[in-house]
Amino acid sequence: MNKLKIAIVTINQPSLTAACNLVPYLYDYQVDVFGKKDLIHNLENLNLYDKIDDIMAPAWEGYDAIICILAIGAVVRKIAPFLKDKSSDPAVIVINLKLDKIVPLLSGHLGGANELSDIIASRIPSCQNFVSTATDQTNTLAFEMFAKKNDLEIHNLKQLALISNSLLNKKEVEVLTYESIFQTIPNKENLKLVKEQSSNLCVNITPFDSPLLTFKPKVFLGIGCNRNTTFQEIKNAVFLFLQKHKLKIEQIQNIASYEAKADEVGLLEFAKEYNFDIKFFHEAEINALQGNFSTSQATKFFGVKGVSEPSSILVSKYKELIIPKEVYENKITIAGAI
Repeated sequence: MNKLKIAIVTINQPSLTAACNLVPYLYDYQVDVFGKKDLIHNLENLNLYDKIDDIMAPAWEGYDAIICILAIGAVVRKIAPFLKDKSSDPAVIVINLKLDKIVPLLSGHLGGANELSDIIASRIPSCQNFVSTATDQTNTLAFEMFAKKNDLEIHNLKQLALISNSLLNKKEVEVLTYESIFQTIPNKENLKLVKEQSSNLCVNITPFDSPLLTFKPKVFLGIGCNRNTTFQEIKNAVFLFLQKHKLKIEQIQNIASYEAKADEVGLLEFAKEYNFDIKFFHEAEINALQGNFSTSQATKFFGVKGVSEPSSILVSKYKELIIPKEVYENKITIAGAI
C-alpha cells in the first residue's frame, strides 16, 4: 500500500517551527512542508512559495491530506475555490502552533481527515482532536466509513445525507442486502434487513446497479472448464456472464477453480491477462462446504460437489453465492459469489 501523501502548509516562522516539531510524528507518511524563504528550520527540504494561493492548487491535486498550521478562517477562504465533492476532496486538517489542538476540517470520513487527526492526536502528548462530525460524536453508523473499510464502491452518494440524518434522528433505515453482509455492520441500531424496499429510507448493498444509495461489494467468480478450453473461449464466456448480469470486469476481485484445473493454459492466461491471483481448491475443501449445489459433471469425474459454485464461495469474502452456475458453449461454467 502506498504511503499517504501529506502537505503541511505554514505561513510564518511560528507555524514553520510548529511544522518542524510535527514532522517527526508523521514518520510513516510521505510528508512535504511548504513555507516562506529566509525562515529558520531543520528540515531536509522546504518547499518554498511566495503567495499561499500559488501552492493550494497543486497541494489540492497532488496530496491525500493537507495539514494547515494557520487560522481556520484563512484556511476556509483559501480552500473554498477548490471544493468539488466529498468523494474526491482531500482531507484538510488544521492544527495550532502548540500542537495540542487539531481540527479535521474537511473530508472527515471518505477523505480520512478524522482518522488521520485521531492518529496524530494519539501520538502527540496532550493533543486534543476536535471532531465535529455528528455520527462520530453520537456513535452512529456512518455508512460511508463502513463502505471505505470494506472496499465497497459507493454510488448515488448525494443520498447519503438523508440516510445519515435519519439515523441521527433515530428513524428506521432499511438495508437491502444479503444476510452475510448485514451481519458485518458494526452498529445495527435503527437498521432493518429487508428483501424488498418499502421505504424511501433504504440503503442497497449489492454488486448490482440501483437508484438507491448503493455500496457495491467485490464479486468473486468460480470457473470450471473442459480440458484444453482456450483463453479466448474463457474470456468470451466471462464477458457474456458479466454483460448478462450488468457487471464490469473491474468489479471482479478474483477468480477460482478446482485443483484439477490448475494446469489449464487458457484459464491461467485469462487470470494473467486481468491480473487475477487465481485460487485452486482441493477436493476436501469443496466437499466440506454445506448446502446444495447445481448438478455438476465434476461429481461424476472428480467426486466433488461442483467446481464453479463451490470455488466462487471459497474464494469470496462473505461466502455467499449470488449468481448460480451458468453454462457457456457446453464447456465453461461460471458462478458468482460475494
